[in-house]
Amino acid sequence: MSTESREIKLFGEWSFQNLQVDDIGLQKYITLEPVFIPHSMGRHEHHRFYKAKVNIVERFINNLMRPGENAGKKTRAISTLRNAFEIISLQTGNNPIAVLLRAIENSAPCEDTTRISYGGVAYHMATDISPQRRVDIALRLLSEGSRRSTFGNSRTLEECTAEELILASNSDVRSHAVSKRNEMERIARANR
Repeated sequence: MSTESREIKLFGEWSFQNLQVDDIGLQKYITLEPVFIPHSMGRHEHHRFYKAKVNIVERFINNLMRPGENAGKKTRAISTLRNAFEIISLQTGNNPIAVLLRAIENSAPCEDTTRISYGGVAYHMATDISPQRRVDIALRLLSEGSRRSTFGNSRTLEECTAEELILASNSDVRSHAVSKRNEMERIARANR
């Protein structure tokens, strides 16, 4: 057997090799361990901060199935992301896992505001965001943007997810996640 046939690829199609996280702060919190199917059966849930050891594709899938009637339907979320990755691969010609990584890096906010009150007077103050929370917020914003764009639209969730990831990986302001990141950082700059 050749070494290429033994390589673990996501869904048997996309390789995890030669992928790297460019943002130094996020490197420890984005796991790129190769998996065939991104489903770890919740092994990480009883340990604090172990979600950082879960593959980043599975974490995005977990965010896709968050609200309402799609909650808990992981098989549906996996097939949705697989079809979205097919669309990304056809449209860009790039590895869709690399597109997901760039989208997370470009939509992870660095600053936010917090409310501080002294003697009954409350005001907002800019604070830095921890790297783990930056990844969590980016995943939430990406999945929220892809779900929101399906409402009042004839396009499927797969098409909207692919479009959101492509726009966010290019730092396009039409992406929900990138626009929300810019808004959060603009408000934080105003409250310094």
